[in-house]
Amino acid sequence: MAFHVQSVKKVKTKGKFGFNIEMAGAIPFFLLLLLLVLLPFVFIVIYAFTQSTSEGYLYLTLNNFAVYLSEASYMRATLRSLWFALIATVICLVIGYPVGYFIGRIRAKTRNLLSMLMTATMWVNMLLRILAWRQIFTMMESWFHITILGTDFAIIFGMVYDLLPFMIIPIYTSVMKLDPAYIEAAKDLGASSVRTFFNVIVPLTMPGIISGITMVFLPAATTLVIPDKLGGGNTRYMLIGNLIESYFIKQSNPYVGSAIALLLGIVILLFIYLLGKLDRTVVADRDDNNKRIVASRKGA
Repeated sequence: MAFHVQSVKKVKTKGKFGFNIEMAGAIPFFLLLLLLVLLPFVFIVIYAFTQSTSEGYLYLTLNNFAVYLSEASYMRATLRSLWFALIATVICLVIGYPVGYFIGRIRAKTRNLLSMLMTATMWVNMLLRILAWRQIFTMMESWFHITILGTDFAIIFGMVYDLLPFMIIPIYTSVMKLDPAYIEAAKDLGASSVRTFFNVIVPLTMPGIISGITMVFLPAATTLVIPDKLGGGNTRYMLIGNLIESYFIKQSNPYVGSAIALLLGIVILLFIYLLGKLDRTVVADRDDNNKRIVASRKGA
């Protein structure tokens, strides 16, 4: 029996770097990214690990982190910020998912109208909107003889009101991309509406859920306008954003402020990493592509 061995040549593709008009158009974007994002971050890292002498020289130190970590009130402010942000995110998800699902499933004309109405509040400056709610709460306090400003309700309400559209938009975008054939297949296989929702619809719209959670939790955890305007002057609502602002502006101490901002950034990056683990759609797509490649090779 003769065996014929066919030699297989591995073709190596070399990437060629060519400067074209598209790359030239991206240069202003990269310069803007460098100026507004990377450069301030570099200064934050430098300030976080340095202190200045009386002569104006900088020296390396870890005392900035020690000041933050050794102060119990700062730890309480950080935990309170994360707790309020978590509550606001859960409320936005509970309200935003049904709204986003409804908007994503209706016809295009109605969807465009509702999308415009939903984002209409974002056309007004956020500070003006929060000040308007402070005035409304003040009037309600005088009418009903209750206390609203300076309560947990006022802070969480302000977060939900300001950030709810950021939860709805990515969810209804994911719902729009949802293939109705999956829902019909689940019903044909005998799945109930509840089981279809949790086993089919929610996993397929998970990228939108994760994007919404990220876009709500991170601004809520670092907000400084909402607790400042709706906190009623209560020191309990000195959240992490107000603490960083106090060091940078009021105390003129960017070193400790940068250390706090850097630690908060690390916590946020860890949160995003763990949140990304919930999204299995990329892994599933990759597995599907691998199966198609293997099947095509077998067929060949």
